[in-house]
Amino acid sequence: MNLMTSVTAAASTIGGNSASLSTALASKTGTAESPAPFSELLTDAVGQVNQLEDAAHAAVTGLISGSGVDVHQAMIATEKESMSFELALAVRNKAVQAYQSVIGMQF
Repeated sequence: MNLMTSVTAAASTIGGNSASLSTALASKTGTAESPAPFSELLTDAVGQVNQLEDAAHAAVTGLISGSGVDVHQAMIATEKESMSFELALAVRNKAVQAYQSVIGMQF
């Protein structure tokens, strides 16, 4: 299972309770606007990671083909992609860990 699939599944599982979370956050901040649902935030974050991956792939391809991409640009793009992927993976792992601990609670 890839990262996109697992984050989307976690977001849909958590998304069912996002209405109460949104209400709580709106009352806490005192704004009339409701914040974006948690599942939407996760989907946007994964989309940004995917965009960085595409940019890194394009930079490396440009470097290999000799189409004017500098080595430094390619390295920066790949490091950005790597760091964003590691962050997304850490967030996913924490969300899964929190979900499992909640499921394991006895009421």
